[in-house]
Amino acid sequence: MKIKITADSTCDLSGELLEKWDISLMPMHILMGGESYLDGVTIHPADVFEFVGAGGAAPKSAAANLVEYAEFFAPFAEQYDAVIHITVSSKLSSCYQNACLAAEELGNVYVVDSQNICTGQGYLVLRAAKWAAEGLPPRNIQMRLQNLAKRVELSFVLDRLDFMAKSGRCSGVLAFGANLLGIKPALEIIDGELKVVKKYRGSLPICVGKYITDRLADRQDIEDGMVFISACQPKPGCMEAVEAGVKKYGSFKECYRTDIGTTIGGYSGPGTIGIVFARKEK
Repeated sequence: MKIKITADSTCDLSGELLEKWDISLMPMHILMGGESYLDGVTIHPADVFEFVGAGGAAPKSAAANLVEYAEFFAPFAEQYDAVIHITVSSKLSSCYQNACLAAEELGNVYVVDSQNICTGQGYLVLRAAKWAAEGLPPRNIQMRLQNLAKRVELSFVLDRLDFMAKSGRCSGVLAFGANLLGIKPALEIIDGELKVVKKYRGSLPICVGKYITDRLADRQDIEDGMVFISACQPKPGCMEAVEAGVKKYGSFKECYRTDIGTTIGGYSGPGTIGIVFARKEK
């Protein structure tokens, strides 16, 4: 059975992984400076950082609409026996709702809510591609993904809060105070929503080292299959700190390094870095 894996562009998988596993992406819309761009196609994180750094307002993201999803799914539904599409968390965007409505018009498109963003979503996308390559039927893959979505842990540390402040996701006063005191917040997706789970203080590489220790040390409930290290223009020493922690505390069979894309990077700002893995089934 030929199964096509697709996803929203927010999954932030590398071009190499997308090509290797023949994964196609539905771009999110990025609204910036009165113009609409396509995530990863006509706009990239560096464009956002340059625009905001020059005094521009933070961009906003918008989901593809029902018609766009229908046009995206249609050729794959004809060429393949089934299409499995993994969306960004339904609590953060209307992508899942729009994709489901579009899928109703087709009989072989299966939509899965990742309950995540960035490579938390990407983790499911890559796993889906591997299951499809193993010959699992689409309904089985969909059910497995729904189970896995509850166990994927995505978290990251922010270097600065001014991008969050400009996007309205935290106050300017809070951002100024955090930057002044050298506070680096750690955020995590919990039940499909982004929440602050800890605050570190000090230089970013030191904070990142503490963060990785907190995430991985003395954990017996982590699957050893895959781990993603995701970053957006990481500062010197930070990637090395994460990789050292992953090597020290983890025993992962596969480690992928990916760049945080425009949709998430536009809110988190440069210097953001984090990891993604899955908990074992209970």
